[in-house]
Amino acid sequence: MPLRDVVDVPHRHALYDAHGYSPAARAGELLFVSGQVGSRDDGSPEPEFEAQVRRAFDNLGTVLRAAGIGFDEVIDVTTFHTDPAAQFETIMRVKSEVFGAPPYPTWTAVGVTWLAGFDFEIKVVARLRD
Repeated sequence: MPLRDVVDVPHRHALYDAHGYSPAARAGELLFVSGQVGSRDDGSPEPEFEAQVRRAFDNLGTVLRAAGIGFDEVIDVTTFHTDPAAQFETIMRVKSEVFGAPPYPTWTAVGVTWLAGFDFEIKVVARLRD
């Protein structure tokens, strides 16, 4: 078995190659997904904040689907925010569309000063199906 059981996506955005990381890796029954940002195919950020958050969730969904699962299998969420107080309402609105009903995954939000030109990033751990 390879050192890393990597999940790749059919249409990779440019950041994977530019920064040298994989979209996700399997370890036993868990899937560890790299931080997803609101990047366009060329790696540039969506300029409008809500569109950037939505694209980050869309990019996350693409990775989950490539592993054969969806948002229902997400166990743990970590999000990174450049201005949490100003961004919280928008993020919660988008989050509620994705994780609409209990049981909810665990969630940790972290305020940061830099995200390489982005304002929001989301990474998750999910359970793989049998």
